[in-house]
Amino acid sequence: MKILERIALILFSIIMIVFAVTSCLVLFNVVDLKTIYKLIEELLKDDVARKVIFGASIVAILLAIKSLFFPARMKKKQEIKSGVLLENKDGRLLISKDTIENLVNSVVKSFDDAVDVQTKINLDVNNKITVFISLLVKEESIIKELSSSIQNKIKDTIKRSTDLDVDQVNINIKDIENNKNSAKNNQTKIKVNNVQVNKDQTKEDKTEENKTEENSVK
Repeated sequence: MKILERIALILFSIIMIVFAVTSCLVLFNVVDLKTIYKLIEELLKDDVARKVIFGASIVAILLAIKSLFFPARMKKKQEIKSGVLLENKDGRLLISKDTIENLVNSVVKSFDDAVDVQTKINLDVNNKITVFISLLVKEESIIKELSSSIQNKIKDTIKRSTDLDVDQVNINIKDIENNKNSAKNNQTKIKVNNVQVNKDQTKEDKTEENKTEENSVK
């Protein structure tokens, strides 16, 4: 809970306690109503007391307004965090961050030189989109041209699909994919598979030999 909320709650609680206690005292004739009126009159005659009451009243009004409208603002902030909220006379449309991320991923993966793509979307209150992309590129790629093409295509795709503006497309090139290493890894996998095949073949041969020996004995 924020400080202003606590102050509003404390002030409201004090006012309600004073009002409740005063009402009970008046109802049970413990305090005369005229006595309360006289006390209020005396307070209003004092300039310092009047200023204090006026200041407290203004603060109470402002805190009450903030408390009343705070839940609606909180709800709007939560919607903005989860996606982009569009409103018109016909209703509301919430475009989720996952939808935008999927659009970005599909665009980036359409480039053959982009590998191992990771995407993050940030949204602000003005529905401006900031895209963060982390990826590997192939060894023969021209990074500057690839990055420029990805940025332009992402902006065009999101604008065409959602009518939203992309403020920035930030690309982080994690590393360059080495084709030699990939080839070595593939060769290693092939060798492992061949060894496994040879082992399986050896087991089958031994099984057949055992069956042959058993038949011979019979």
